[in-house]
Amino acid sequence: MPLTAEQAMLQVQERLKSLKTLVCEIETERKRNETNINNVMRLTKMSSEDKSPALNHKLKTLYKVGLQDAIQEEALIRQALAKIQDIRNIRNERRIQARNAGNKETIRRGALMKMLQISAQTLPLFVSKPGEKIPHLCGSIPADSSYIAKPGDMVAALVKSEEGEENWILAEVVQYVSSTSKYEVDDIDEEQKDRHVLSRRRIVPLPLMRANPETDGQALFPKGTTVMALYPQTTCFYKAIINQLPQTANEEYEVLFEDPTYPDGYSPPLFVAQRYVIAIKQNKKTTS
Repeated sequence: MPLTAEQAMLQVQERLKSLKTLVCEIETERKRNETNINNVMRLTKMSSEDKSPALNHKLKTLYKVGLQDAIQEEALIRQALAKIQDIRNIRNERRIQARNAGNKETIRRGALMKMLQISAQTLPLFVSKPGEKIPHLCGSIPADSSYIAKPGDMVAALVKSEEGEENWILAEVVQYVSSTSKYEVDDIDEEQKDRHVLSRRRIVPLPLMRANPETDGQALFPKGTTVMALYPQTTCFYKAIINQLPQTANEEYEVLFEDPTYPDGYSPPLFVAQRYVIAIKQNKKTTS
C-alpha cells in the first residue's frame, strides 16, 4: 500500500536514528583501529632491525586483529549505506505518489541541472567483496535482457520530435504496460512537459549504482569506447568517445563528443558522471 506522508516521515526518522547510531559506531571503530594501525607501523619499523621470532609473532597477531577490525568497519559502513538508500527509496516513493496525484513539482532549469548533478554524485557506490560478481546496472554493466525499469527510474529514451528527428533524451519512467510491452515516460526537461509511449527497444535504463574504479575497474567503459553520454547542462544524450576513465569513486568520465564544428570532429574534453554514460543501443528496427 502507498505510504501516507506521516508514515513516510516516521520511517525516515526511524532510519535517521539508526543511521546516527551506525555513524557513531563507525567512528568508535575507526578510532580503535587507528591504535592498532599505529602499533603495526611502529613494530614494522622495529622489525627492520629486530628479526626476533617474538616480534614477528606479535606483528602477525596485530595484522590478524587489523584484518578483523577492517571487516567489522566495512560491515558497519555497508549497513549505514543501506540506511541511506532506504531513505532515498522512501522519499522517491513519496515523490512518485505526489506526481500520480497531480502534484508534480515544477523545477526551474538551473535547479534541474543541479539536481541531476547531485543525483549522479550520490548514486549508490558498489564496492565488490572478493569474488563477488558485479551486478547488472552497475557502471557500464547493462541491464539484463528481461529487466523492466520501475516507476521513478531514470532512462535514456529515443523520441521523435514534431519535425521527425529522433533524439535520445533523459526521461523518467511513469509505468510499464505489460499488455502492450511499452513504457510511459516523462521528459525530465520541465520546459518540454512531454509524455511518451515507447517500446522497450527505445529505452535504455541508466545505472543504478556507480562502479568503484579502485576495486571494480572492469565495470567501467574502456578508453576509446564509443558511448552515449549526457551533454553537460542539457537533458540529451549524444555520441562520444571515452577519453579518460575515472580513477576514484568521486571522479567522472572525460569524454569527447562528436561535433562537426571542430576541425577533428570532436569537442574538447568534457566531464560526464557515470550515471549518464551508457552503451550505444543498436536497434535493427525501432517502433514507437
